[in-house]
Amino acid sequence: MKLRFEGNSGRCARLAGTLAALTLALTSCDSTPNERRAAARNAGRELDTLASSAAHKLARVGKGAATYNAANRARRARPLDPRQQIAMETKLLGPYSGQVNALTPADLPNAYTQFIREVRAQRGAWTDRDWDYARAVYQRLNDQLKQIRLDMPARYEVAIRARQAEWVTLQAGHTASGISDATKAQPK
Repeated sequence: MKLRFEGNSGRCARLAGTLAALTLALTSCDSTPNERRAAARNAGRELDTLASSAAHKLARVGKGAATYNAANRARRARPLDPRQQIAMETKLLGPYSGQVNALTPADLPNAYTQFIREVRAQRGAWTDRDWDYARAVYQRLNDQLKQIRLDMPARYEVAIRARQAEWVTLQAGHTASGISDATKAQPK
């Protein structure tokens, strides 16, 4: 039986079914002590098998996450190329490119919207390094937000927070995919 990285709801249901069968077998009036003992032994073996399988899967995911994390740290230790940063800013911010430090409270929500729209459109073809450059653009937007936050109406800030939440979600999806790929590369 294989564990899937996406979820273990089938295993949990099976475990619950096994426990229910064990309980039924142990409390059944028609069973003999030997039958109940055999049912308990079988349920115990099945629980041991499930626990062993889950422990193995958890170890593989842990090794995959460690591998992904080490590769991430090594890549991020290298500085970003300023020309590529400008190119990524141009791709992601369009008309707001080159003027992030001059964005006003009225312009900033639109800049975040432009950023997220382009991230959604381009992320499928991105490498991990492209995500690093996009993260740098996102950080520049956040730095500008810190500078002008006190002059910003609440309605603009709510819109920006929604875009920031979407960025975090997209980035988390990329990270989960990377960890999943690294886990698949681990020996079984």
